[in-house]
Amino acid sequence: MISKKMQDAINKQINAEMYSAYLYLSMSAWCSDKNLGGFAHWFTIQATEEMEHAMKFYGYVFEQGGFVKLMPIDGPPTEFPSILEIAKEQLKHEQKVTSLIKNLVGMAREEKDYATEFFLQWFITEQVEEESNAEEIINKLEMVGEKGHALFMLDKELGQRPGRMQGGGE
Repeated sequence: MISKKMQDAINKQINAEMYSAYLYLSMSAWCSDKNLGGFAHWFTIQATEEMEHAMKFYGYVFEQGGFVKLMPIDGPPTEFPSILEIAKEQLKHEQKVTSLIKNLVGMAREEKDYATEFFLQWFITEQVEEESNAEEIINKLEMVGEKGHALFMLDKELGQRPGRMQGGGE
């Protein structure tokens, strides 16, 4: 059985994961508007993953006999100065999410909630990948710049990310 304190913290994490999905959909929309369809596709897939993360937390709370309380989701920014700034914002956001997950692990350890600590290990591993992916995009954008053939090739590469969705951002 999950404690009320842990239940409330995970409910906040569900909200944070849903905000992440909103943020990445907003980034996808911006990229689509700038004819960066590969980047748009990449961020759409990223948004889908964030919703899946929220649903993992959602299911876990119920599995542990808790109650999910959904909260309002803040609206993300809709304008960005450049694709490089979007990539930097993504990294900054993922670092924040990593911090939130680490805080949950700390809370689980304090409460000797071994089931939740074990559950959270998947997210710790996932955040390593999320930050690495964001850093790789930043490094590539800094190397190729934000115009010309190299950007076109990077956009095309990101458009090959598996997991195509129906609808916008592609």
